[in-house]
Amino acid sequence: MSLRRIFIVLVAVFMAWVVPGEAQTVPEKKIGNNSVLLPAIPRGQGDHCVADADFMRRNHMTMLMHQRDETVRQGIRGKPFSLKECVACHAVEGPDAMPVTVASPQHFCRACHDYAAVSIDCFQCHASRPDVVTDAGGQGGVVRGAARE
Repeated sequence: MSLRRIFIVLVAVFMAWVVPGEAQTVPEKKIGNNSVLLPAIPRGQGDHCVADADFMRRNHMTMLMHQRDETVRQGIRGKPFSLKECVACHAVEGPDAMPVTVASPQHFCRACHDYAAVSIDCFQCHASRPDVVTDAGGQGGVVRGAARE
């Protein structure tokens, strides 16, 4: 194999590695003289979250587990911190204008969980995208609640 072909193959591999297809803008935060890369977190659909964003970043798992315990053990099905409502509000649309699943790097939960190297096990049992209803014309629309994949 000639040096030219080796060079072309190396450039192609480098470009595929450096220029990903779904690149996202990664925000930076200055801490002293250093820049820290932060996850690109998609915005929710509603006017506001059920709690302050900073509170939710730190405590969402506790809130979801508390809601789970009330639902499973006591039969209380309230909305404040239900996973179904979170998924419906924070759905991210893919290129086909349909909500993406947790398999996609664009999924809302994956923004922080990938950044922090934390696995998400919620969606082994629960749906990772909201229900989508298709009308007679084939147009889809997101409705509240989550659907199984």
